[in-house]
Amino acid sequence: MNLANINISLCNNNKSLVMKKWIPHVTVAAVVKTNVDGQQKYLMVEETINNNLVINQAAGHWENNESIIDAVKRETLEETSYIVEPSFLVGIYNWTIPQNENARPSIDTFLRFTFYCDLVNKTDSPLDPDINQFLWLNEQEIRSEKYPKRNPLVLQSLDDYLAGKNFPLNQFIDIK
Repeated sequence: MNLANINISLCNNNKSLVMKKWIPHVTVAAVVKTNVDGQQKYLMVEETINNNLVINQAAGHWENNESIIDAVKRETLEETSYIVEPSFLVGIYNWTIPQNENARPSIDTFLRFTFYCDLVNKTDSPLDPDINQFLWLNEQEIRSEKYPKRNPLVLQSLDDYLAGKNFPLNQFIDIK
């Protein structure tokens, strides 16, 4: 159940007031790079959003009963069939979908943790059904208009990685 969609109805003299509870979507994303024929390439996914092909880093929601580190490993495996190991945190981003993109006012807010991850292994796991394919793209291809971005977090995460932003993983402490 997505808690961001909870509606609370209150009745007052036969009038119904609907309040939407604001709960941000907590997500993770992976910046992954490799060298292909002497060129740095980044692992991206292609997906269809609102009937449009877009690219994104492997990314998705943090799920109940998993660490934030395990979430980025799981999402990358599900969306690309690659096993990765997070090396450091690139950044934490707060983004609300603008109203002109069919968002519910003050509801569609994302708190995204982007990690830089090292490649470990390629598996034969099937891709998540929401993913068309994974792609290895260089920086110029990612920035090009040929590949529309899912949201501004895609380029912000890449820019921060390229700027050398990194924070240690020991900042994440799971209390059990």
